[in-house]
Amino acid sequence: MTTSVMSPAAVTTQWVYRFGNGTAEGRSDMRNLLGGKGANLAEMSLLGLPVPAGFTITTEVCTYFYANAKTYPPSLAEDVAAAVAFIEQSVDARFGDPANPLLVSVRSGARASMPGMMDTVLNLGLNDETAEGLAALSGDARFAYDSYRRFIQMYSNVVLDLDHHHFEEILNRVKDDHGLTMDTDLADVHWRQVVAEYKDLVRHELGKEFPQDPQEQLWGAIGAVFRSWMNQRAIVYRRLHGIPESWGTAVNIQAMVFGNMGGDCATGVAFTRNPSTGANEFYGEYLINAQGEDVVAGIRTPQQITIAGREAQSSKLPSMEEAMPEVFAELNRVRGILERHYRDVQDIEFTVQKTKLYMLQTRSGKRTAQAALKIAVDMVAEGLITEAEAISRIDPRSLDQILHPRLDPKAPRTVLAKGLPASPGAASGTVVFSADEAEDRAAKGDAVILVRIETSPEDIHGMNAAKGILTTRGGMTSHAAVVARGMGRPCVSGAGDIRIDYAAGTLSCRGTVVKGGDRITIDGSTGEVFLGEVPTIQPELSGDFAVLMGWADGLRRLTVRTNAETPLDARTARQFGAEGIGLCRTEHMFFEASRIVAVREMIMASDEKGRRAALAKILPMQRGDFAELFRIMRGLPVTIRLLDPPLHEFLPHSEAEMAEVAAAAGVDIGTVRSRAVTLAEANPMLGHRGCRLGISYPEIYEMQARAIFEAVVEVQKEFGETVVPEVMIPLVATRRELEILRALVVQVAKEVETASGVALEYLVGTMIELPRAALRAAQIAEQADFFSFGTNDLTQTTLGLSRDDAGSFLPAYVAKGIFEEDPFVSIDQDGVGELVKLAAERGRATRPGLKLGICGEHGGDPASIQFCESVGLDYVSCSPFRVPIARLAAAQAALAKGFNKENL
Repeated sequence: MTTSVMSPAAVTTQWVYRFGNGTAEGRSDMRNLLGGKGANLAEMSLLGLPVPAGFTITTEVCTYFYANAKTYPPSLAEDVAAAVAFIEQSVDARFGDPANPLLVSVRSGARASMPGMMDTVLNLGLNDETAEGLAALSGDARFAYDSYRRFIQMYSNVVLDLDHHHFEEILNRVKDDHGLTMDTDLADVHWRQVVAEYKDLVRHELGKEFPQDPQEQLWGAIGAVFRSWMNQRAIVYRRLHGIPESWGTAVNIQAMVFGNMGGDCATGVAFTRNPSTGANEFYGEYLINAQGEDVVAGIRTPQQITIAGREAQSSKLPSMEEAMPEVFAELNRVRGILERHYRDVQDIEFTVQKTKLYMLQTRSGKRTAQAALKIAVDMVAEGLITEAEAISRIDPRSLDQILHPRLDPKAPRTVLAKGLPASPGAASGTVVFSADEAEDRAAKGDAVILVRIETSPEDIHGMNAAKGILTTRGGMTSHAAVVARGMGRPCVSGAGDIRIDYAAGTLSCRGTVVKGGDRITIDGSTGEVFLGEVPTIQPELSGDFAVLMGWADGLRRLTVRTNAETPLDARTARQFGAEGIGLCRTEHMFFEASRIVAVREMIMASDEKGRRAALAKILPMQRGDFAELFRIMRGLPVTIRLLDPPLHEFLPHSEAEMAEVAAAAGVDIGTVRSRAVTLAEANPMLGHRGCRLGISYPEIYEMQARAIFEAVVEVQKEFGETVVPEVMIPLVATRRELEILRALVVQVAKEVETASGVALEYLVGTMIELPRAALRAAQIAEQADFFSFGTNDLTQTTLGLSRDDAGSFLPAYVAKGIFEEDPFVSIDQDGVGELVKLAAERGRATRPGLKLGICGEHGGDPASIQFCESVGLDYVSCSPFRVPIARLAAAQAALAKGFNKENL
């Protein structure tokens, strides 16, 4: 088929773009205007693929709609009427014509894929007259009235706001009355009865008739799609995935094709590669004699596209490859065309009407992190994309999915049931049966497994809160499966042997009953469900992960360190590719049971002599801690922050703890209580902490410096290699503070050198975590070998927010657009970021070789890492499990700064 781009009418603003019959007014690169669905429908039409004719109402109309009291541009009605006429001409049918009715679908389509979050209406244009016309035209009254009842139910739910459960109750009662089980068992007489009862329900609930005018139906559906952009589930999804509200959605109106006209009709969803594993195999599901919503809603258990898929699922239902070999061959050909054209995995929707294939959608397929890695590496090997493109395609945050434990294969387990492996990974948790309960219990710190017969978009908040998801209905492309994969949650779907009783709060399988509150384990990689909690093991990161990380490491400029003070964290971080420790918080070491009494004894001391006596007990413990970190990080830098929190944090709280400290310190318990009162502060975050402790009690920092340098001597003698520690002074506000404490550290180093006969190399620097320190960075740099930006406290002190308390109102600030994101999650680039940039510039103006890093939680946030690259920091430091995320994000930041599209 010859294809061409249509010439849009010469108007100031084009609100409507048509596509179909090998022509289109839009293209795939117009997704901001047409939404992803509309842009790709236009592109498929230009590729000559069988796309039913239709048109897209642009996202600019959505913007106009919300800016103008939910009204439309004046010319839109005329534009839509002309576009409907284009569809009528294309398919030789007329909208509202009783004898030859045109039916359309009305679907949303934002520029970013939001599966299931917004509304869809199918079979629009049906009424009492056109249903009879469709029955006569098709020769199949059963099909016509099945389509009509679907339309009434969808339109009533989406446009008229009637709960779909009311309609399900009617349908189930009709089936029970006639002794029927499946929807496909109902004849036309049954569907006529269902239609009549559906219309009675609308009349009873709303006090008016179900709309019969196709034009009223059309504009009702268009408005509903635009309104769905601001429904609660769409708002939650946008917040979870960082999609701006300002983008809006397009509306796609398209001629209906029917997968429910009989045994030679079908509908399905497929991926050009396996979205769970990344294997280059056709992957998908279909249903014979059904419409598309039946597949994704999980109402019927679907059949596999391929023979291999059927065999893998041990299904007895025939695959499309067997049942419809000619259609399958055409679909497989389209698969190849789309993947080569888009150079990415495609998620496609299709309908088969009377053995003819129609393409209804293509979009970049959502995939697990494991699959994304394999697909990216494979496509480089196949010559489809470059290494830089492969790196750019992986969302760094998605690596969380593969960086966490999996089930220990040697651990004993009791299998309860088996479903479909919908989203990989394993999780154990408490059984809950509602999304609200999942969110409530998770907020209290419980790990929960959300168990549902089937999920819907209204469950998204509970799915996000849960550690894993289990459903008894639905396939590999059901709502639960698609959303869970996108969130990185383990999911088992279609576990049909399980029976759920919401009222009783139980699930049961073959005589075994599990109550809400009991614990289960799911394995989303195998589809298995286990009783109780099954132990897990750490992942092994090699293969595709190692290949892609190698490419990323070759491209990035930023060094990636870790925040660690325990041997386990340090070893984990090294396994994940950390290039040193950027923050060792020494106070965390003080809380161990073996040393907390000595720390408390030091705090209780009334004079320097008493404090030094207690510190002498702590010194060998700290020395051992540091020596072990130096061994694990052999050859890599280790930044050790001297004591930061206020002393009262270490004080005892219970009577037993107070008695223990009193005995160790040789004082009565009343003295302990009195000391606790003396040390208490109204605002400890801004109180006697950080370098202020070192100024007041220099013996504390002296002990820590000695422990560091004696550990260096020990490890240097052990390995015969130089160890270069970086000693970091926290909460500095003035040059003089750092000058005093630097002198203390230097003096201790000299003493250790003299005593050991070993020459020491070391750096002394500070954390920049106060606005004054950032402003006076030029002067502070005179005494500093490095700056490490402590953006947790810098955010608190710049914005005047308490990280511990702001969670109660920050979501409202984000929702109202005051902050784009929680500033403790992603750095406030306009405020905090400006201080970081200023401090970096002023510090390096004084000391050009000044080493600069960041060690707050922002060190593992991709957007913050991109900011760090832009201001020229040398390293980021983050928690061990975020090290791979930071490595990939740093490579993407380097690409964004140093490359453009032509380089890719």
